[in-house]
Amino acid sequence: MNMTPEIASLLVNIGTIGAEVLVIILAFTILNVVLRRVIAGIIKAPALARWKKIAVVAQNNLRMLLALLATVSVLTVIGINLYWIYLGHDLPEHTLALVRGIPREFWINTGIALAKVVGLIIAASILLRVLRRIVSTLCKKAKDYEGLRANDESIEKLFGSVRLTLGVAVWLMVFALAAAWLGLPAIVYSGLLLVLRIFLIVSIGILLLRALGAVMDSVDALSKKYVAKTNFLETYERLRPLIPLLRRSIEYIVMVTVATLVVMQVKAIAAFAEWGPRFIQVIGIVFMARVVKELSTFLLEETMLRKGGLSKQQQQRRATLVPLFGSIVTYAIYFVAGVMILKVFGINPTPILAGAGIAGLAVGLGAQNLINDMVSGFFILFEEHFLIGDFIRIGEAEGWVESIDLRTTRIRDNAGRHHIIRNGQIDDLIHYSKEYTNAVVDVGVAYESDLNAVFAVLRKVGESMKGENEMVLEATAVKGLEDFGESEMLVRTVTRVKPGCHLPVERDLRKRIKDAFDEHGIEIPYARRVMITQKDAGEKAAGQDDGAAPEPA
Repeated sequence: MNMTPEIASLLVNIGTIGAEVLVIILAFTILNVVLRRVIAGIIKAPALARWKKIAVVAQNNLRMLLALLATVSVLTVIGINLYWIYLGHDLPEHTLALVRGIPREFWINTGIALAKVVGLIIAASILLRVLRRIVSTLCKKAKDYEGLRANDESIEKLFGSVRLTLGVAVWLMVFALAAAWLGLPAIVYSGLLLVLRIFLIVSIGILLLRALGAVMDSVDALSKKYVAKTNFLETYERLRPLIPLLRRSIEYIVMVTVATLVVMQVKAIAAFAEWGPRFIQVIGIVFMARVVKELSTFLLEETMLRKGGLSKQQQQRRATLVPLFGSIVTYAIYFVAGVMILKVFGINPTPILAGAGIAGLAVGLGAQNLINDMVSGFFILFEEHFLIGDFIRIGEAEGWVESIDLRTTRIRDNAGRHHIIRNGQIDDLIHYSKEYTNAVVDVGVAYESDLNAVFAVLRKVGESMKGENEMVLEATAVKGLEDFGESEMLVRTVTRVKPGCHLPVERDLRKRIKDAFDEHGIEIPYARRVMITQKDAGEKAAGQDDGAAPEPA
């Protein structure tokens, strides 16, 4: 079939346009495959497992962006070629002329650059494979160290972050060098270097956090293992809460440092980097304040509560004062820490303290009840009206003292109820824990009983209880006949017992008296009631009507 020159020229032009479009599509396809594999390799890291969904969404968006860029590029090439056809150019010859117009050195340099990029990609792949094997070996050895298993998770996260950092850093470096070798615009190379620097800063920060977690878990596990064999286990358990505090403080310092370094990389916001060191100082101040507070409380308890050779009264006195001293020390430490933090931010604390003093005076004038409570609490503590562990009665509240503050006193009664009483409201106080107290038990006996025998049995019970109950200080004293009741004579007994022990001794004494009276046949009278039902009353009345003689009462 013979074709006219116009048709042949049109077919050649269409073939040229198709070849150019095919090259563009092939280039974007290769780029999409490379980026997809890089992202897939990144999201496989255990440290980024929770970000997998976000990475998949980002990958889909990147694919759509590449498709859009490919479409725009294809339409641009087609438009330019159609414009050249309109101008009457022969596309193959015009395209070859443009290609021949490019200097030969450009093709040589481009070929060399492509060869370098290909070699760099191959070298990076081999290097990453070797590094990942090394990291896996080190991870296994770290997990097997000392046979510990409590730190396996933190070690796995640490080395997972190492693998991720190595992979992303190597590929970012490859992209940056490829951009420089291929002669892409300088902004691409500088942008990739900026991304690489920021990524390395963030990755090193994450590695430090992971390493901190692994080290802290390992140290804690080893400390438990070795301290358990010594006499310092109790001390270690008491100071152990400082380990999580140290860990959080270092984590905050690392995060602030990373944020500061990242901000310094961006010129537009580099001025905000000066706040980083200030926040680090604040974190250090807060940490040291907490450490000083914990150590002060620990030393206070060790020196005042755990000292040997103390009497019970001395232990009660110190147990009452230690919380007060601890609160004063805590407030003082936090006050100094607050002043230091204000100075870190360049704020003069003097006007603030002066204003706080004026405000405190105004509040004090309006809060007379609060001042009254605190003054009363002060005298209760230092005059030792009562101590923690004493059994007292204030108004309707009777029980053991659980805590004494400057403002309130807390009492737990026998029913488990917690009474909170303002110190300024304490008017009448009954104290059962000063030197001794008496267990008073009143016993009812029948009028027919021999009182001398009853007294002898009660004295015998008191003597036996004194030898068997360590809370009893003196044998039970029989005070004599206390009262005449309707059906009983009331005999009073008094037993001197240790402070605050009168209630359990009274219960014990009642049981012993009941057992002794049963043994000696002594009756404890109790009220009796006779119930007459309607049926019984009717039968009785019928018997009287029949002439039966009534039964004697």
